[in-house]
Amino acid sequence: MSNAIEIEGLRKTYPASGSEPPKEALKGVDLTIPEGSIFGLLGPNGAGKSTLINILAGLVVKTSGTVRIWGFDQDRNPRQSRAAIGVMPQELNMDPFFTPRGSLDVQAGLYGVPRRERKTDEILAMIGLSDKADAYARNLSGGMRRRLLLGKALVHSPQILVLDEPTAGVDIELRQMLWRNVRRLNEERGMTIILTTHYLEEAEAMCDEIAIIDHGEVLVRDTTRALVARMDAKTLVITPEAPLPADLALPPGVETEARPGGAFAFTYRRAETSPDDILSALRTAGVRIRDVATEEARLEDVFLDLTRGTHDTAA
Repeated sequence: MSNAIEIEGLRKTYPASGSEPPKEALKGVDLTIPEGSIFGLLGPNGAGKSTLINILAGLVVKTSGTVRIWGFDQDRNPRQSRAAIGVMPQELNMDPFFTPRGSLDVQAGLYGVPRRERKTDEILAMIGLSDKADAYARNLSGGMRRRLLLGKALVHSPQILVLDEPTAGVDIELRQMLWRNVRRLNEERGMTIILTTHYLEEAEAMCDEIAIIDHGEVLVRDTTRALVARMDAKTLVITPEAPLPADLALPPGVETEARPGGAFAFTYRRAETSPDDILSALRTAGVRIRDVATEEARLEDVFLDLTRGTHDTAA
């Protein structure tokens, strides 16, 4: 599979400001994003995600490195590389005196899309704003404005769509509508999607591959399935018939946590302990079990494990 985006040695250093020293936001990032994928870019606040996205969008000038978007070098072919990408920003930045139809037409004009080739009505229908097409943007709800941002990112039919925290602060209905549209764009048009989000369950459900960035560096990049599989921790959830005995002797390294409803979670490392070892210890202690279930590691566990390590090192 060819790559939609190729980044090599990308660095960005912001100059000193007042008493603040220069800030190195990106420290030699190498990253490839496959064509046709839904790719997650995750990291804590201040990790460098926004700087990376703004460089891709042409809003921030990089310090050094190479960026190729849809095969176009950003330095040699800036117009072609910019035309290949659409960005739905996190901030609700729009002119309150434009209507949704007017906003989409103006945006299309800025990209040089001829009037006869514009898909304004089609985009309005997709984002659920056909009935608000001629209402002023200042009269739209926050959720409607966020939908309009998605529409503006699509006016020039880009091959790559960047969604920067698209569901931050929106209700469940809008979130579900957004993801339906994203899946449709990916499956029907083959559009490459790049997603940044703080909702790790969204990234786990939506993304084929994920890169985790912190302190301006890519900590790890892999398929979502492989990232989750890297975590050795597993949890056995037991609901006993009666409270656990105080002198319960468990295998070394097993951690116990009380859960609602009288259940107990036993977290262990698969390389050190098996679920049968825990069950044997419970049987030896005379514990009668009413229910048992297992829990696998989730993306949140991987994220916290990786970023916790870098912050501990920085401290």
